Amino acid sequence: MKALNDAVAEMDFDFLSSGEHTMSVEGMRKALGNGQDNVVFLDVRSDKEMEYLVLPFAKHIPLNELPARMEELPKDKLVVAYCTSIFRSAVAYTLLRAHGFEQVKGMAASMEDMVKAFKPSPLANM
Repeated sequence: MKALNDAVAEMDFDFLSSGEHTMSVEGMRKALGNGQDNVVFLDVRSDKEMEYLVLPFAKHIPLNELPARMEELPKDKLVVAYCTSIFRSAVAYTLLRAHGFEQVKGMAASMEDMVKAFKPSPLANM
């Protein structure tokens, strides 16, 4: 808990409006177009949510499992967390920063926006 407290205390929260710690759908598209070698997209949605939609380029670790599975993520790459509502990705962002991940961002887009960008199909119209 001390690490989490320290991580929150060192944040100035100006990043919430600066865009410095977020990635847009366009940023995601560019990262994927560049081969995604330096970026890991982290889906922190629940297993149940994965039954409805999977973005194949992402690593799935439900938020409640992230503390126990953090070693599955590389610390030398940018980790971009996302979920359905942005809330859980913000928690994942804070947790990863508290555990020494220097390169972390959260998706600043809804799941609906990502679906429209990467799975153009009838799903995008639901």
